[in-house]
Amino acid sequence: MLKRFLDDETGATVIEYGLIAAIIGAALIFGFGAMHRAIENRFIGLGNTITNG
Repeated sequence: MLKRFLDDETGATVIEYGLIAAIIGAALIFGFGAMHRAIENRFIGLGNTITNG
């Protein structure tokens, strides 16, 4: 029973999938943050252009 427990790798697979999901989640959060700043800067520039005529 101990040998079977030590050879069982299903927990490792779950941990690996969890790490992959965490990395993808962090990349999405970072990407959306960068995209938000770029869009915000674009609208600020557009607003300044319209205001200054």
